[in-house]
Amino acid sequence: MSHRSKDILTGPRWAKVRALLKSMGHSDYDLERPLIGVANTFSNIVPGHFNLRQVAESVKQGIYQAGGTPIEFGVIGCCDGVANAHLGMRYILPSREVIANSVEIMAQAHRLDALVLLGSCDKIVPGLLMGAARLDLPAILVNGGPSLGGCEFDGRTSDTTSLAEAVGMLAAGKLDQAGFAQLENAVMPTCGSCSFLGTANSMGCVTEAMGMCLPGSATIPAVYAERLRAAQNSGRRIVAMVEEGLSARRIINRQGLENAVRLAMAMGGSTNLVLHLLAIAYEAEVSMGVEVFEEFSRTTPHVAKIYPAAPPNVPDFHQAGGVPALMREILPLLHAEAMTVSGRTVGENVANAPKSGEAIIRTMDNPWSTQSGLAVLRGNLAPDSAVTKPAAINPAMHRFTGRAHCFDSEDAANQAILERRIEPGEVVVIRYEGPKGGPGMPEMAMAMKMLYGQGLSDKTALITDGRFSGTNNGCFVGHISPEAAEGGPLAAVRDGDLIAVDIPGRQVNLEISQGELAERMAAWQPPPPKIACGYLALYARLATSAAKGAIIPHRAD
Repeated sequence: MSHRSKDILTGPRWAKVRALLKSMGHSDYDLERPLIGVANTFSNIVPGHFNLRQVAESVKQGIYQAGGTPIEFGVIGCCDGVANAHLGMRYILPSREVIANSVEIMAQAHRLDALVLLGSCDKIVPGLLMGAARLDLPAILVNGGPSLGGCEFDGRTSDTTSLAEAVGMLAAGKLDQAGFAQLENAVMPTCGSCSFLGTANSMGCVTEAMGMCLPGSATIPAVYAERLRAAQNSGRRIVAMVEEGLSARRIINRQGLENAVRLAMAMGGSTNLVLHLLAIAYEAEVSMGVEVFEEFSRTTPHVAKIYPAAPPNVPDFHQAGGVPALMREILPLLHAEAMTVSGRTVGENVANAPKSGEAIIRTMDNPWSTQSGLAVLRGNLAPDSAVTKPAAINPAMHRFTGRAHCFDSEDAANQAILERRIEPGEVVVIRYEGPKGGPGMPEMAMAMKMLYGQGLSDKTALITDGRFSGTNNGCFVGHISPEAAEGGPLAAVRDGDLIAVDIPGRQVNLEISQGELAERMAAWQPPPPKIACGYLALYARLATSAAKGAIIPHRAD
C-alpha cells in the first residue's frame, strides 16, 4: 500500500522536510518506512495518564519491530476528579472537541500514515476516537489501564469516590477527622484510571467492543507488565494495518457502534457513554440517535455487575474475563462479523474467551437483571430525552415521586446538601447546567455522593440537565433535553411541584397540567450567559443539545 507520508518525503522538492526530520536524528532508513503518529496524552496531573510515557515507549518499540517509524506528539487531557465540583468541570466535556481537533491537525499537517492513540480517561478516549473517525486513517487505541482498588471502606474496596461519600458521612457525624485523613491516603494506591466503572473505564470497555483496541486489553491494570506487552503488540499491529489498508471507519461503523452500545447496556456503563457514542457516530458519518439506546435498553439484559452497581471493581472484572468474556456471553446480540483492529472479526476474537465463574459476569439466561444497565427516559420534563442508570439504582427507587427542591446551579445545590437542607421525599432539581447553560454540561457527581453519605440516596432523587459520573448511585436522571437554558421544561419547575420518575415506564414528568406548563414557559426569560468570553463562551454558542451528543457540528449537513 502507498504511504501518504511519501507525498512530502520524496524528491528534491521535499528536501527541506527531510532535513527537518533528520535534524532530530531520523535517518533515510526511517523516512522510507510508514510514519506512525503516537498521540500521547501523558501528564502528571491525570493519574490515568501518568504511565503513558512508559506505555508510549512500548508502543514505539512495537512500531520499530514491525517496520514503521513512530512520530510522537502531545495532546491535552484533563482529570475529571481534579476538575470536579468547581469551574474546571465546565471545561471537561468541551475538551473532547479540542482533543479531536488536535489529532486531526497533527495528522493532517504532517501527513502521518496512521495513528496510535494513547489515553485512558473520561473525555480523552472519546476525543481521540472522534479524531480517528474524522480522519479515517488506520488507527488503534491503547489505554493506560485502571488503577488497583484501595483499602476496605463501607463494605467494599475503596476508590476516589469513597472520599466524596465520606464528606457526607463527616457532615452527618458518621466518620471522624482521623478516619477521613486515613481514607484519603489509602483509596488509590496506584496510578491508572479510577478503579470503578466510571466513564474512563466504561469508554475503555466500549472501545474494545467497538473493535478499536486489541482484544482483552481495555481492562489490564495500569501497573501490570501485561499492559506494556499489549502496548507493544498494538505498535506492531498498527504497521500491519497500514499495509492492509484497514482504516478507522471500517471499524467505527454502524456495526461497531451498535456493538459498543450493546456492551454498555450489558455492563451498566456510565451515562456519559450516550453523549460520547453519539459524538463518535457523528464523526464517522453514521446516522445514529438516542433511539438506538432506547431500543437496546429494552432488549439487552444486565449481565455484568461492577461498582457502582455492586462491590467488584474493574480489576476484578478483568480477572473474571473482562470484555471478551462479556462479549462472548452476549454474542447473539452482537454483530459477530464486525471487523476489529486485530484484523479478525468480533466473533473470532471472543470465541474462546475464558471466564472465571459468575460472581461478576453472568449468562444471558441468568442475568443480574432482564433490564439493561442504562435507560433513556422521556416525558413532559424531557421531550427530547434524558438518561439514567438503573444498574446503579436500588430497584425500590425505580419509581419515585417527590416534591421539587430547585437550584439554578450545581454550587447552590451542593451548599444546600452540605447544610443538610434536603429532606427525605424531595426531588433535587439542578438546572442551567447543560451544554449551553453550564456552560460545558458539568457533572453533578458531588451532589449525589453527598446525598449518599448522608443516607439520602434511597430517600431522594436528583434530576438535572447536567451530567453524572459513572460512579454515581441513587435515583438520578441526567442529560434532560432540551436543557433549561434553551427553554426546556425543566426551567418551569417550581419548589414544591410533584415530579415523578418512572424508570420501568421510561418516563420523567412534572405533574402539572399542560396548560399550566405552557403558561409558565410563556413567562420564562433566558438567564444571561454565565461566561462571556474564552473557549467556554464559544462552546456555549456552538454546542448541540445532549440528545445529539453535545457536539460542535462542523459539517454542512
